[in-house]
Amino acid sequence: MAGDAKKLQPIIVKRIKKGGHAAHGGAWKIAYADFVTAMMAFFLLMWLLGSTAKGDLQGIAAHFTMPLKVALMGGDGSGNATSILTGGGKDLSKSSGNESKANNTIPAPRKMTVEQMKAEIAKQDAARIANLQQKIEDLISKNPKLAEFGSQIKMEITPDGLQIQIVDEQNRPMFDSGSAIVKPYMREILREIGNALTGVENRISLSGHTDASPYGNGSQGYSNWELSADRANASRRELAAAGLPDDKLARVVGMASSTLMDEQFPTKPINRRITILVLTREAESRLMGKPEIPKNMMPDESEGAAAPETPATIAKPAAPAR
Repeated sequence: MAGDAKKLQPIIVKRIKKGGHAAHGGAWKIAYADFVTAMMAFFLLMWLLGSTAKGDLQGIAAHFTMPLKVALMGGDGSGNATSILTGGGKDLSKSSGNESKANNTIPAPRKMTVEQMKAEIAKQDAARIANLQQKIEDLISKNPKLAEFGSQIKMEITPDGLQIQIVDEQNRPMFDSGSAIVKPYMREILREIGNALTGVENRISLSGHTDASPYGNGSQGYSNWELSADRANASRRELAAAGLPDDKLARVVGMASSTLMDEQFPTKPINRRITILVLTREAESRLMGKPEIPKNMMPDESEGAAAPETPATIAKPAAPAR
């Protein structure tokens, strides 16, 4: 029986594989997938930032820099609270360091002083007047009829503005002798100039001038003063016919022979002229007696200044003894 038990024992055979590789784990695949996902998210973020407007980026930055308490409950900052410490330390009610940076990116506009405003107005006037001079010069050169009378149109930029003078010539007067009736060619010149002046913001001074030859009985009756004033008004009517509004005229005056163009020869035809002066704002304010800068545009110079002390009671003067 013992011999039969030995015969029934199983035979175990161990087979060992030679060569080959051990199986690798899958952890590296997870790490690689995380890396690829992170890189995809990074490049997606870069693409979104590159396609977003600058203003939107500032708003996003302000959103992340603003504390959560301020975003939910409002206020100047999370430190804006009543201090519970009665002594020492910084006051928490003073907010610093937690204000929105978006509010600091746009500085408050600086208020201009009176002198700066006057300088800016003078700069604008100079540019407007220079453009107007060029416009009239181009108009004269392009119009054959005006170019024919170009020697009688004289332009000059003066401290008071653009001065346009239409002068007489010996054989080509603007008016008949002793008359205020405009000659046809003079009418055409005035209407072309009036058309060019229609869109100008500055106001205009119009003056008539005569030579020194006395008219009639001189100062006893109708004189060069009345004649020069009538010629200035006749020129004004031609400018108005060209479309120049009446409110653009600051004054219309007759100067007679008080301001001669050629003082050495006071009776020369060149002294008989019509002067159109496109005024600067500063010259207009002097002429009209009005402030150069409107009151609603004047800076408040008293801002921040201490108010003068007012006495509580003002003593009345003692009554004189009777």
